[in-house]
Amino acid sequence: MGRWSRDELEEAFANYQRVALQAGTSGDWNDWADMFTEDATYKEHLYGEMGGREAIRRWITKTMAEYPNNEMHFFPIEWYIIDEERGWVVCQVWNRMADPGDGSLHQEYNFTLLKYAGDNRWSYEEDIYNPHGFGTMVEGYLATKQALSTE
Repeated sequence: MGRWSRDELEEAFANYQRVALQAGTSGDWNDWADMFTEDATYKEHLYGEMGGREAIRRWITKTMAEYPNNEMHFFPIEWYIIDEERGWVVCQVWNRMADPGDGSLHQEYNFTLLKYAGDNRWSYEEDIYNPHGFGTMVEGYLATKQALSTE
């Protein structure tokens, strides 16, 4: 048996999803960064590795404030697995852009590994994805927005 119950892990992951949605729609990523321990590690395969909550906060607030990242508002989970023994959550996350104005859907997925540290905090996150797929998705989103603005 692991350190934390499945119920605690489920609740912490549900909270993670709620806070990510709130951050994505409000643009304020502080509560999201606060879900990490002070010494957390965040591996992001395009941006590199961050060590510590404040480094994660600086990176996420800067990155998600930049256009077109600030148009990425929603992060629905396609599926997830909880490893109770380790206290880990592995999931497929859709990174979904805001509606460009015509109702079309623009999203790309990544796989995320979260390591739980207790008390609704995470000590580790790693996002694994294909940057080319994200680039293609963003290009399509921007082209759709451009086309709609000239109609």
